[in-house]
Amino acid sequence: MRLTHAELQQFHQEGYVTKPTVFSAADLQPIKDALTEIVDTEVKHLQSKGRLEDTFSNEPFGIRLARISESNPDAGLEIIRAITGRGGGGYSGPAMFGMLTHPGLLSCVESLVGSTIVGSSVYRIRPKLPNWERGEVPWHQDSGYFLSHCDKHLILTCWIPLVDATWENGCLYVMPKTHKQGVFRHYTGGHGGYLEIPTDEFPYTEPIPVEMEAGSVLFTTNLTPHASFENRTNQVRWSVDLRYQSAEAPNNIGESPESYTPELEAVTMACYPPEADFVVQSRTHPDAVVKTWKEFNTIRQRYEITRPPGLQRWVPLAG
Repeated sequence: MRLTHAELQQFHQEGYVTKPTVFSAADLQPIKDALTEIVDTEVKHLQSKGRLEDTFSNEPFGIRLARISESNPDAGLEIIRAITGRGGGGYSGPAMFGMLTHPGLLSCVESLVGSTIVGSSVYRIRPKLPNWERGEVPWHQDSGYFLSHCDKHLILTCWIPLVDATWENGCLYVMPKTHKQGVFRHYTGGHGGYLEIPTDEFPYTEPIPVEMEAGSVLFTTNLTPHASFENRTNQVRWSVDLRYQSAEAPNNIGESPESYTPELEAVTMACYPPEADFVVQSRTHPDAVVKTWKEFNTIRQRYEITRPPGLQRWVPLAG
């Protein structure tokens, strides 16, 4: 399932490409089951504390969290925090490792970064609730969150909807071709607290909504401006975004979070120091590959518990 010549051409020219049905419905079921289990656990905890009356246990995957949040917004936010964790990735069990190492996905990734693939703990599980401000992510480039010495490297984002992503429920939008113009100035304190590029700072181009079926993958560069707007439905738009890079890009494989000190030069750091990198595929050094979810989870949790500091790169948004 490698990317075709036409798909590679679009990726390099436009800054993005979609590949349909990389994940089958059966491939997605483990992560949906794992997220359902997290919701169940948190619901039982909230109910035992007398903080939640109706658990909406008969509602399907795409609707249940929306109904809980609608009836009790505080409970909904607490469940979301349990899902996303401190950094935004949160869950690091076998289903997540299965997504990160999915053979079809890695074949596509190899087409772009080469045969040695470094995976990143900068993955995100995103439950976009209906009418939720924090669920709307303003225009930005992923490089806005990375250290500047990594801007010249490809840090590949793979965005995977677990339910169909439509204009109505908040699919991603991309700004085509603008990835060739470097990193735009981002501002802190944007919509929902995210980094934000004001739209008047873009050269004029028409944003493209990328509607996708569940299990398809949107591949973007770290320089591709993208955004996601309001969910206008009564269901949750669940998605996962995963990140990969070549071995040539800076990484923190084999390092500990405690090694990041103020004296360390930024150019020696991984692209996103607060979270861990790990080898997903290597034909030349197969012994370096993380082969089990337990090994992956150990690496991930070491950074989740002891997070090195992030570095401030941008200025506050005026007004």
